[in-house]
Amino acid sequence: MIIRKMEEKDLEAVSAICLASFLQSVADSLSDEGVSTFSTIAASHSFGERMKGDNLMLVAESDGKTVGVIELKQGRHVAMLFVSPDYQKKGVGKKLLAAALEHARTDIVTVSASLSSVPAYEKYGFECKGATGESEGLIYQPMEIELNSSMHAK
Repeated sequence: MIIRKMEEKDLEAVSAICLASFLQSVADSLSDEGVSTFSTIAASHSFGERMKGDNLMLVAESDGKTVGVIELKQGRHVAMLFVSPDYQKKGVGKKLLAAALEHARTDIVTVSASLSSVPAYEKYGFECKGATGESEGLIYQPMEIELNSSMHAK
């Protein structure tokens, strides 16, 4: 498996992975507004716009096929972490997260985790911080990881 920076040629595949994974594990727990909000955020043109900003975007590639994506915003916040449903529970997310955290610019990295992804983030070393929130129909659990102790020790 290769972890590399996302390129424009990856936009369609990355968008499809995010939507497939979201529809499988998150969408049923949200309102129509939340599903619509996520669909806009995960659209290929939205990823393309964010590529121009201060966002690190990495993809996981297996046998030439894009199978996962992570987006690290401003070196301090995991904005997206999605793995193709066929490749979940195979270490892809863990590898993507480890690669992205190498580029972190702060000791504490945050994520607004979908409720269904909280157990995965806990396995990665994140801890819940505060009450669940809601923004434009998306329900999330604020979480964070302190890098100087948890990641560097592993």
